[in-house]
Amino acid sequence: MPKPYLFLSAALLFALAVAPAPGKSPQETGAKGSAKAVSAATAKGKEIYNRDCSMCHGDNGNGQSDLAKDMQLTLKDWTDPKSLADMSDQQLFDMIRKGKDKMPPEDPGRAKDDEIRSIILYIRDFSKNPPAAPAATPTTASTSGSTR
Repeated sequence: MPKPYLFLSAALLFALAVAPAPGKSPQETGAKGSAKAVSAATAKGKEIYNRDCSMCHGDNGNGQSDLAKDMQLTLKDWTDPKSLADMSDQQLFDMIRKGKDKMPPEDPGRAKDDEIRSIILYIRDFSKNPPAAPAATPTTASTSGSTR
């Protein structure tokens, strides 16, 4: 009779060992498969960013939206790796949740804490995958009749 209990106990212990800790971001868990979890979180962050943030911060995070220009806002260019380098995830979280200056707070009913963490993952990716720079136009050498 103890064999079924032994099997059940082992299965339960295994399930608890591989389950991510509650309240942790996918990056903090370090569990196998976290790349998939980070990808899903980033996708959720993109969805919320496009709904709530891009109107000011721009579709690509460069801070150059029409609304930002109309409101005369100077926003950081998140495609530049230096722009967020000195800000911790907690500082970004607090800024998004509470708002700052003209930026309204993200209401808890509109985005849960895990969703705000997803937004942070997404905006940090802007500097890893910056938009391609426009192709430079080739300059043509002068073809004057002078020789050396």
